[in-house]
Amino acid sequence: MYPFQKGRILIDGKDIHNYSLADLRRNVGIVQQDVFLFSGNIKDNIALNNNDLTDEEIIRVAKYVNADKFISQLPRGYYEPVMERGATLSTGQRQLIAFARVLAYNPSIFILDEATSNIDTETELLIQDALNKVIKGRTSIIIAHRLSTIQNVDRILVLHKGEIVEEGSHFELLDKQGLYYDLYRLQYT
Repeated sequence: MYPFQKGRILIDGKDIHNYSLADLRRNVGIVQQDVFLFSGNIKDNIALNNNDLTDEEIIRVAKYVNADKFISQLPRGYYEPVMERGATLSTGQRQLIAFARVLAYNPSIFILDEATSNIDTETELLIQDALNKVIKGRTSIIIAHRLSTIQNVDRILVLHKGEIVEEGSHFELLDKQGLYYDLYRLQYT
C-alpha cells in the first residue's frame, strides 16, 4: 500500500492501517481499464486460484454479470483456453470476466477504474447491467469519464485539476448546471 500524505482512510470506521494487507486484498475488489488475464482457462481466471469456489458458483457469478452469454458460446465454455493477457478475448469480454472475478470474492468494497472505456455500445449495456448488480449493497468507488457509468450511483464527486468541484446525485448535478452538466451535454448532445 502506498503511504498517503494527509488525511485518513476508514473502512467501516476503522483506520486502514489497522488492516493487514491480506485483509485489504480480501475486502477490496477492483476492475481496471486494462484487465489482467493469465494463461489458463476462463474458469481459472474467474476463480483466481480459489479452490473453494465450485463450478456452480463460478457459473452463477458469470451468469449474474452477463459473462455466461459469451462464455457458453465458446467451443470449450468455461474451459476455453485464455492466452496471456486475454489476447483472444474482446475488451468487453475481459471486463465481464473481471466483474465475475470480483463477484466471486464478494468484497465489501468495489473499485471500478475506467472499466467502460474502449468498449462498444452493446457490451457497455451488458457491463452497465453487471455494474449495477455488483455495486448493490457495497461501498463502491467508480472512476469514469463515460458518464453513463455513474448515472445510477448515490453520490458523484466531480474532480477538476485534482480538486472536488461538485458533489451530488446525477440529477442534482444536472440541476446545478456546472461542470458535470457541461460534460453531460458534451457526451449526450
